[in-house]
Amino acid sequence: QLQVVESGGGLVQPGGSLRLSCAAFGFTLDYYAIGWFRQAPGKEREGVSYINNRDGSTYYADFVKGRFTISRDNAENTVYLQINSLNPEDTAVYYCAAVPSSYSSSWYPPRRWNDYDYWGQGTQVTVSS
Repeated sequence: QLQVVESGGGLVQPGGSLRLSCAAFGFTLDYYAIGWFRQAPGKEREGVSYINNRDGSTYYADFVKGRFTISRDNAENTVYLQINSLNPEDTAVYYCAAVPSSYSSSWYPPRRWNDYDYWGQGTQVTVSS
């Protein structure tokens, strides 16, 4: 069964950091793109960061402002999202999702969450003092 599983969320004070993990099971991430999304209570799901694991290209939403870093560990079949300088507005359930990728220079990871094929259950990030 193909699935992705998120972990690493928790309660953190403003200004703190977290590293979220997205582990893939049943398939190799090398040929997929991973998108990280988040959904706060009462708000729509929004894209945060994306990586094309075929070539390692990375993309970020404008509001990330250099605080988020997406990376991969092919040996672990895992993608990470490092989040620094957390603030209460970052409180949300964070999801990762996978979609088959391409080597084509004109292909980019989808920005819409419903263009992804495999989703995890999400991990809660709460930023509060």
